[in-house]
Amino acid sequence: MTHSAPRYFALIPAAGIGARMASGSPKQYLPIGAKPMLRHTLDAFLSSGLIAHTYVVVSARDEYIDAIVPSGAATVLRCGGASRMESVRNALRALEGELHEHDWVLVHDAARPGLNAALIDKLIATVGDDPVGGLLALPVVDTVKRSGANAASITTVARDGLWLAQTPQMFRYKLLCDALAAATDASVITDDASAVEALGFSPKLVEGHPRNLKVTLPADIRIAEMYLAAP
Repeated sequence: MTHSAPRYFALIPAAGIGARMASGSPKQYLPIGAKPMLRHTLDAFLSSGLIAHTYVVVSARDEYIDAIVPSGAATVLRCGGASRMESVRNALRALEGELHEHDWVLVHDAARPGLNAALIDKLIATVGDDPVGGLLALPVVDTVKRSGANAASITTVARDGLWLAQTPQMFRYKLLCDALAAATDASVITDDASAVEALGFSPKLVEGHPRNLKVTLPADIRIAEMYLAAP
């Protein structure tokens, strides 16, 4: 059986409160340069000609999103949950009937404003028709240490084969629905790929870029601004 040409949809979970940023508003709305962080993230998908449509997932009481999303450019889903996993799962349920089981869903952290169309296009091209899917990631280049229960117990971890996961993470709609439906512990499923891996699948790792860092602490804002200011 043949399928029609693949469609690619972006899904941006943005229901978090950003507690570690110690700011007066959720971190996805903090300014990075001249624009809110989430707007940078959204603009990356809007600039890619491969993305059919973009969905942003926020909490039901979000008071900021309407001023961020250009009219008609993306769809806001007010079904965010208490965890990232729950927000994505709720959004996938809300899109039942609109997305086909073989459509690709690119889930991307709202707090990664350094994403651009080139990285999106690279992920899509490299994953291709892979039966599982894939994600952007960076190979670990620093020496890694592991501390034990005893502060004096330090060991060096071999970094061969270690990668730092980024987003977008790209999977077929049905596979992602099945993986998140099977997941029961949000503390274990820290990203979409881990849910897919729990089903026994191995996503493809596609080398990303340091500019696609996740803004977690206040100091990360300046780093993100430097990348966004670079040509």
